[in-house]
Amino acid sequence: MATVIELPVIPPPLRAGWTAPQPSGKSISPVVERRLLPAGPAYLAHVRRAVHNLTFEEHDKHEEERRRLEALASGENGGTGEEDVDIGDEEEPEDLLSLDPKEWKKQDHYAVLGLSHLRYKATPIHIKVAHRKKVLKHHPDKKAGAIGDSNDDAFFKCIQKAFEVLTNPERRRQFDSVDPYYELLEADVPTASQIKNGRDPAKAFFEQFAPVFERESRFSRKQPVPMLGKYGDSKEVVEGFYDFWYNFDSWRSFEYLDKEINEGSDNRDDKRYTEKKNKSERARRKKEDTARLRQIVDLALGLDPRIKRIKQEEKEAREAKKRGKSGTPNGMSKKQQEEEEKKRKEEEAKKKEEEEKVARAEAKKAKAAAATAAKKARRQQRAAEGNGDA
Repeated sequence: MATVIELPVIPPPLRAGWTAPQPSGKSISPVVERRLLPAGPAYLAHVRRAVHNLTFEEHDKHEEERRRLEALASGENGGTGEEDVDIGDEEEPEDLLSLDPKEWKKQDHYAVLGLSHLRYKATPIHIKVAHRKKVLKHHPDKKAGAIGDSNDDAFFKCIQKAFEVLTNPERRRQFDSVDPYYELLEADVPTASQIKNGRDPAKAFFEQFAPVFERESRFSRKQPVPMLGKYGDSKEVVEGFYDFWYNFDSWRSFEYLDKEINEGSDNRDDKRYTEKKNKSERARRKKEDTARLRQIVDLALGLDPRIKRIKQEEKEAREAKKRGKSGTPNGMSKKQQEEEEKKRKEEEAKKKEEEEKVARAEAKKAKAAAATAAKKARRQQRAAEGNGDA
């Protein structure tokens, strides 16, 4: 336990010749009420925790990871951080090395840089390291003079184009919107028969639909995105999941597929027509993508085993409420039982009242008979006395 020590403090005496200063005569400034606006690092941290529903520990962990990645990307502490990144080595098939740089819009930029395993998850430092490795391997100066090499720099131009696209945030987002790798997977959606005809439909539902929603979540403007979850989720969690996906706010765009405008042409009508055609095509693809995602959500909702479980639980709860929480004999509710008891007591009271009424009537009748008999006896007595006197 802490010990409190009191120390005597004696102020020093005033120096000789000290006099109090003369009053300045100025008035004190009036009190002004000012409104404080929520701002600053502490407030922003509070907003991030509230929006993403994070604890202080989870928020600190995310912030530490964010600062680490920023430090690596900016090259703090005297280094670039590239030595800490290992992207591995991917195979380079012949069809990849034979790409035509003129057809750069058809190439897979992630595959060209050897980032197929990361794709949209690749950070700027990953892209920089991958580009450097590819340049060191395929630069024309490195290949010049090699036996059987024609010093063709076509693939090197593809590498440069991939780096140019992926290091530009806007162009990278456009490419990620139509990533050819995921376009093939978009058609891989489980069907109702695949789920229902399995040995364990509930397990099959979560195993096959979870990757679909995880894949689609990369297009969400709102983060974090609720994932499919598990069988035991509450009604609120399930409703929140489908509410989010039915109101999905997607940033996906399709500018990357626009038809190129011939900049050398002087015909303004051709340019305007091409721009109008591109705009209508983007709107059509956006509408089709929204309908595609809605079909996936509708299918998941119809097959979700949690919906059936929740409905069954609600049905049982209604039946239990109808019977009474604890249950009563003869299948009656507490209210019905109370009414029956009240009715029984009323009938008993009525029966008792009738019995008392009959008893009073009998007593009155017996009393009347006794009075009549006494009156008759007195008449007989008087008659006998009269006969004796005669």
